[in-house]
Amino acid sequence: MQEFFRRLSDLLAYHPESPMLFNTGLFMVLFILFIIIYQAIKHHTKLKMLFVIAFSLYFYYKSSEWCVFILAGVCLSDYFLGLLLGRTHSNLGRRLIVALNVVLNVGMLVYFKYFNLLATALSSIFSSSFEPWDIILPAGISFFTFRSISYMVDIYRGQLEPCHNLLNYSFYLTFFPPLLAGPVVRAKDMLPQVENPQPVSPQMISEGLFLIITGLLKKVVIADYISGNFVDRIFDNPMLYSGFENLMGCIGFTIQLYCDFSGYSDMAIGLALLLGYRFKDNFAAPFKSQSPTEFWHRWHISLSTWLRDYIYIPLGGNRKGKARAYFNQFITMVIGGLWHGASWMYVIWGAYHGFLLIAHKAIKQIWHLPEVLKGRPEVRVLNVALTFALIVVGFTFFRAPSLDVAHDIFYQIFNNFHLGVAAQFVQSYMMIVIALLTAYIAHMTPRIWTDVTCKAYKGMPLVFQAVILAAIVFIVVQTRQSELVPFIYLQY
Repeated sequence: MQEFFRRLSDLLAYHPESPMLFNTGLFMVLFILFIIIYQAIKHHTKLKMLFVIAFSLYFYYKSSEWCVFILAGVCLSDYFLGLLLGRTHSNLGRRLIVALNVVLNVGMLVYFKYFNLLATALSSIFSSSFEPWDIILPAGISFFTFRSISYMVDIYRGQLEPCHNLLNYSFYLTFFPPLLAGPVVRAKDMLPQVENPQPVSPQMISEGLFLIITGLLKKVVIADYISGNFVDRIFDNPMLYSGFENLMGCIGFTIQLYCDFSGYSDMAIGLALLLGYRFKDNFAAPFKSQSPTEFWHRWHISLSTWLRDYIYIPLGGNRKGKARAYFNQFITMVIGGLWHGASWMYVIWGAYHGFLLIAHKAIKQIWHLPEVLKGRPEVRVLNVALTFALIVVGFTFFRAPSLDVAHDIFYQIFNNFHLGVAAQFVQSYMMIVIALLTAYIAHMTPRIWTDVTCKAYKGMPLVFQAVILAAIVFIVVQTRQSELVPFIYLQY
C-alpha cells in the first residue's frame, strides 16, 4: 500500500518532461473524476467554483510547477487594480492604474520571454560577453497576461464593470480549458457567464464531445503523425532533401500547425461546453481565405482581434491617414510576431504578414477587378491558391530555427526542385500524403458538412456518443507516438 501511494504521489507530481495535456491518459482519467465530482456539487455554486479553481491551479502546476504562484499573483493584482480603477474618477489616475497593469504584465513577458534576446543584442552592440540566463518560461503566460490587460482596458473604456467577487475573477483567469494555449477569452465574454451560470444542456454536452473528438483527431492522428514522421526531418536538415520534398515539408508544417493549434482550441472549447461555458470560435477554415486580410479574419481569431482592439486601434488605427494606417498595421503584426517568442524568425514572420496586409490593401485600391469576374469559381480558386502559397512561405520562416535553415529550404526549392522525385516521394511517404490530403480536403469542405455531421452526432443517444468517443480515444492511443508531443502553442 505504501508503494502504491508513493507511485501515485509521483504520478501526480510535476515533471517538466511530461506536462499534463488534453491528449494524455492522466488528464483523461483525472477529468472523468473531475466531472463526477463537478456534477455532484453543481448546485453548490461557491463549492463548485472553488473546486474548479483548485483543479485549474493543479492543471497549471502540472505544466509550470512554482509558476502557479505567478498566475495566482496576477489574479490578485487584477482584482484589486480593477476595483481601484472602478473607484477612480480622474483621467490621470485611471490611466496610471491601467499603465501599472500593463507594465506588470508586459514586464513579466519581457523578463521570462525576451530578457536573454535583449541582453544578447545589447552585449553584441557594446562588444561585451553575455551568458544567457536559465529562465523557465511559465506555460501560457502570453495568453493569461493578454486576458489580464484586456480586462483592465475594457474597464477603462467603460465596456466592462469591475468584478467585485474575487472568486469570480479567479475562476475566469485560471479556468483550465483555455489557460495554456488559448483561445484568448476576454473577461467581457466570460465573466457574465461566471456571474450568472447556466445549466449544462444535453446539446452542450454533445457539442462539447464532438469538438473534443475533432480536436483529438486533428492533434494526434494528423499533426503529431506528420510532424514526427516527415516535417521535423525536413527542417532539421533541408539540404538532405530535394526542393520538392522541402516544399512538401513547408506545406506539411502549415497543415500540422493548423491541426495542432485548432485541435487544442476545439478541445478547449469542447471542455468548456461540458462545464456550461461557451467560447467564440478561434478558427474559421483559414485556408479558404482569398486574401491575406481574410486569412487574419479566420486564423487565431481571438489573437488577431485582440491585436486589433488593444494595439492597432490605440496606435490610431486608420483614423490618421492612409500612410499612418499602413504603419500601424505593420507595427501591430511585428508585435504579433514577437508575441510568439524571443526569436528574430518570429519578428520576420510578423513583418512579412504586415507587408502582405499592406500590399493587399494597396493593390485593392489601385486595381479593381471587374465585377463580372469577382464571383467566378476560377478566380476564387486562384485567389485561394495564391493566398495559401503566401501563407506557406510565412510559416516556413515561423518554423525554421534560423535564417540559414530558411535560406537552405528556399535554395533547394528554387535550385534543386527535381519534380521527378514526386512519384518516389508518394511511394515512400504514402501515409504522410494520405494524412495531408485528408486534412486539407476535410478543411476545404463546406461548413455545412461539418454542421450536418455535428447535428447527426448530437442526435444520437448519449450511449452511442460515448462509444464513438471511446473508439476515437482508442484510435488516438494506437496512433500516438511513444514520446508525448506537446501542443506547439504551449511555448507561447
